[in-house]
Amino acid sequence: MKRRDFLQRSALGSGGLVLGSYLEAATAAETIAKPAGAPALAGFKPNAFISISNEGVVTLISKQPEIGQGIKTSLPMVIAEELDVNWKDVRIVQGDLDSAYGGQSAGGSTSTPNNYNNFLRLGATARTMLLQAAAQSWRVPVGECQAANSAVQHKASGRSLSYAELAAIAATLPTPSAESVKLKDPRDYKLLGTRIGGVDNLALVTGRPLFGIDVRLPGMLYAVFEKCPAFGGKVLSANLEAIRALPGVRDAFVIEGTAELRGLMPGVAIVAESTWAAFSARRQLKVNWNEGAVVEQSWDSFAAQAQKLSKQAGTVQLRKDGDPAAAFAQASKTVQASYSYPFISHASIEPQNCTAWFHNGAMELWAPTQNPAAGQNLVADTLNLPKEKITLHITRSGGGFGRRLSADYIVEAAAIAQRVAAPVKLTWSREDDLRHDHYRAGGFHFLRGALDGKGKLTAWHNHFLTFANRVTRDGASVLQPGSGASLSGDEFPGRWVANCLLEQTAMECGIPMGPWRAPGSTVFAWVFHSFIDELAHAGGRDPLEFRLELLGKQELVAGSGERGLPYNVGRMRRVLTEVAQKADWGRKKLPRGQGQGIAFHFSHRGYIAEVAEVTVSKAGVLRVDRVVVVSDIGSQIVNLSGAENQVQGSVIDALGTLMFAELDIQRGRVVQRNFNDYTLIGMSDAPPRIDVHFVKSNEPVTGMGEPAFPPLAPAVCNAIFAATGKRVRQMPLSRTDLSWS
Repeated sequence: MKRRDFLQRSALGSGGLVLGSYLEAATAAETIAKPAGAPALAGFKPNAFISISNEGVVTLISKQPEIGQGIKTSLPMVIAEELDVNWKDVRIVQGDLDSAYGGQSAGGSTSTPNNYNNFLRLGATARTMLLQAAAQSWRVPVGECQAANSAVQHKASGRSLSYAELAAIAATLPTPSAESVKLKDPRDYKLLGTRIGGVDNLALVTGRPLFGIDVRLPGMLYAVFEKCPAFGGKVLSANLEAIRALPGVRDAFVIEGTAELRGLMPGVAIVAESTWAAFSARRQLKVNWNEGAVVEQSWDSFAAQAQKLSKQAGTVQLRKDGDPAAAFAQASKTVQASYSYPFISHASIEPQNCTAWFHNGAMELWAPTQNPAAGQNLVADTLNLPKEKITLHITRSGGGFGRRLSADYIVEAAAIAQRVAAPVKLTWSREDDLRHDHYRAGGFHFLRGALDGKGKLTAWHNHFLTFANRVTRDGASVLQPGSGASLSGDEFPGRWVANCLLEQTAMECGIPMGPWRAPGSTVFAWVFHSFIDELAHAGGRDPLEFRLELLGKQELVAGSGERGLPYNVGRMRRVLTEVAQKADWGRKKLPRGQGQGIAFHFSHRGYIAEVAEVTVSKAGVLRVDRVVVVSDIGSQIVNLSGAENQVQGSVIDALGTLMFAELDIQRGRVVQRNFNDYTLIGMSDAPPRIDVHFVKSNEPVTGMGEPAFPPLAPAVCNAIFAATGKRVRQMPLSRTDLSWS
């Protein structure tokens, strides 16, 4: 039974309240594709984001794509706080791609830091105008008026006017100067920092249509797109006539595509009257492919190449401080290790999809995208359409993790729609999603560390073997490392070690790569903090003490490897000592098979430290019993419920990635096909306890979608070592025998 059929039948048998919810959902399916926007009858619209109707409904535009990170709730909360509106009066509308909204993307945990201050001012400006409207109505000084709970009060006279009553007057007033708009003292916040449920929660749990895959338009057709299983392959021939003759099929044709690895790839499109007809016809499609040169590439060949190149100097020297060679020669103890991790998929639960309608010379798109402007630009450039002729409606995404920053699925739908005189919804299968992803790059790190007689780190050497695609830039062919697959010379602990050598060598590959949740940080944190743990134990040091010594006491260290921001040592020391205290670090002796591990990382402006507590059976079965997380993401938590959710989700996602995620590359293609051979974490593997703590600092507010992810893997692997004496130097965990006796 389909999920929505189940919900419908359950609703019919369980009373009016649920029935009403379901019937509303049924009609909403036909309206999801309508352009979003503020109500036409708004009485007061001070800017592109706020409108207040004469009935008192406050509509706030959420401009950023919602991919599960909660931004559709949290950013409007920022406006609502300064607007002094009752949250119950607020209606949130997802904004389409519109230059009036400024930048619209969800990636790098930037939605909050890029918009927070501006949104405070938007709300405060509207509140100021409502106060002025009330003062004008009462003929009193505006300083005697106060806003609260969607109304303005004049305490001296006891009078009050609701925002609904003031909307028409406020609409006639000029926008106040920036100097006259006063922001609230954060100590007076009533909404920010509280727990607010997601605005889509009811729709999510009752199965209402919200996602790109839910879009329906009158007369819509359905499409699938078959691409070469080997990356970069092209169509030689296909049984198109036989496919066109199948029941429900309207057309089948070849799309030549472009040479761009992350653009419109060559393939065969099938357009049908239903998704079922399109998928059924695809099973009978026979294509002869020119598989190209990438067919010679495999993970095993990359691993062998990395081992060979590791014995040579890196092609790029990222950093050299002091005299590493002399420091290693004089060391009391030298430790070396190699770490590796595979390519992995984003595996978002909603496969890629897009609905496109080419009519009257214009392209209209409905897409679950993280970067709508990139989709518009790619369609314009690839199909030679003016950008002003491309409208893009942003739907909710069923997960993204960086995958939907790319726009290949959008341009595929648009290219198909150009050939069809009707709206067309392109839906990828799960197999498409796994085999034509833009993957997190694999990598190999060859590390050495030197310790003096007191167990202090005196030298650090990392030779990073990474992956790069060949691209054309300014007319020249160059190798470009994948997103998050290039090491910065500023990454911890590079700057902190007096004698440091960081090298990088890029191996050319034809596998498309893209940003993957906490790009770079997600793997670098595991490598660095696992090896730091090795060095601590080799020097007979407590891992916490060793890390604090490494950090030092200098408050700021210039450069961080991330956006050129300085590294605030004080903030990191605080979360590190706090997490140790919360987790009772080292306060009790644990039996063999149980252990604690600690790690931290600065990622996407957030300072995060984590302690993992694990149990490993003698047979090698891992159970993560508890994870303690302490985060410093600035001066204000916007939505406490959403922030906790993001930390918990990061911990579980990171654990699943550590335990299971792995793609094998053979003959230029991904071997895995579906979730039966690409395992995701299940409830039985999730930690039963995740303790979430926040510490506030006087620093700008930042996002929470990514920072808590990176420290989890090293904390767990360090705990495994404490429990068993076994080091994990290869992802996923399934490649390491954890059994002990």
